Amino acid sequence: MSMSIASHAFSLSSVPKCSHEGQKERANMALTFDKYKGRLQMLPKERGWITGNLYMYQGFWHQSMRIISIETVMALQDTFKAHPTDIYLATLPKSGTTWLKALVFAIVNRNRYKNNSLSTHPLLISNPHNCLPFIETEIYRHTPTYAKAHSPRLFATHIPYISLPQSILQSNCRLIYLCRNPKDVLVSMFHFANKLRDKSGSLLTFEEAFELFSNGFMPIGPYWDHIKGYHKVSSEHPGKVLFLTYEDMKTDTLNHVKRVAKFLGYPFTEKEETEGAVQEIIRLCSFENLSEVNKHGNLREGIPNDAFFRKGEVGDWTNHLTNEMSQTLDRITREKFHGLDISFN
Repeated sequence: MSMSIASHAFSLSSVPKCSHEGQKERANMALTFDKYKGRLQMLPKERGWITGNLYMYQGFWHQSMRIISIETVMALQDTFKAHPTDIYLATLPKSGTTWLKALVFAIVNRNRYKNNSLSTHPLLISNPHNCLPFIETEIYRHTPTYAKAHSPRLFATHIPYISLPQSILQSNCRLIYLCRNPKDVLVSMFHFANKLRDKSGSLLTFEEAFELFSNGFMPIGPYWDHIKGYHKVSSEHPGKVLFLTYEDMKTDTLNHVKRVAKFLGYPFTEKEETEGAVQEIIRLCSFENLSEVNKHGNLREGIPNDAFFRKGEVGDWTNHLTNEMSQTLDRITREKFHGLDISFN
């Protein structure tokens, strides 16, 4: 299910201008970009997918002057305060973020909306990204998503583990990491980037996207290093970080939804399982349901809702990669993940 947030798409110009909240967000972004712009001058840079350049920071490539950007990461490291009851979802872009957001929101809030008409459930009237925000967007909000007493706070992030704010790293909050086959990530990123590139310029060719990706040059990449960072801490602290693959989630959604619920401290009761509560959440968060709900409208950041729902398939890469490209990525993945229990079956 290729439903990952297009973090790299959110620019200052995409934040709504008309509302008081939107004006405050634009002002906050402008101040942040100005505060950290001097630190970018000495950083390595490479060609970007959507914007002109990617900048290397703490071993990873980031876009600049976007909502989810190198400046945002720096600002979060300086100011973000985690709560011990927080729940975080971490992914690379185009790795199933939207689906995971929907599932976790539905699991944690299932009793809250139990007696509501199904048609009024937040996931059937709003985008999952509105229901479960990124910390990268939260930092610019004039009005916080959660009241001070709200628990747990649900957040997502694309930030590499090494670059997470210290308050998250030092807290006891739980984190779920979802990753996906590199070939499908590449294909999904390619399609999404071309939707968002400046139409006055040329589109990326798939060959160009392949070269960038295979050399590690992608927003929040290198792909392999991002995954290895979260896999390492999951192996060392399995009670803190739950490591999942998109392919396993698709193959056995029922048991993985129960696994996620148990990890988060919201296990399904025997009665709930008997009454079909797990299946109900799976149906609610299905690609078919969510894509239908999000046919129209935009996120607050100006990105069309339907941009996050392309195909939702495993293995679409076979329609794009040549045999040589496939073998190249297989070789790189074997080398990068050597000795690690990471597979995309």
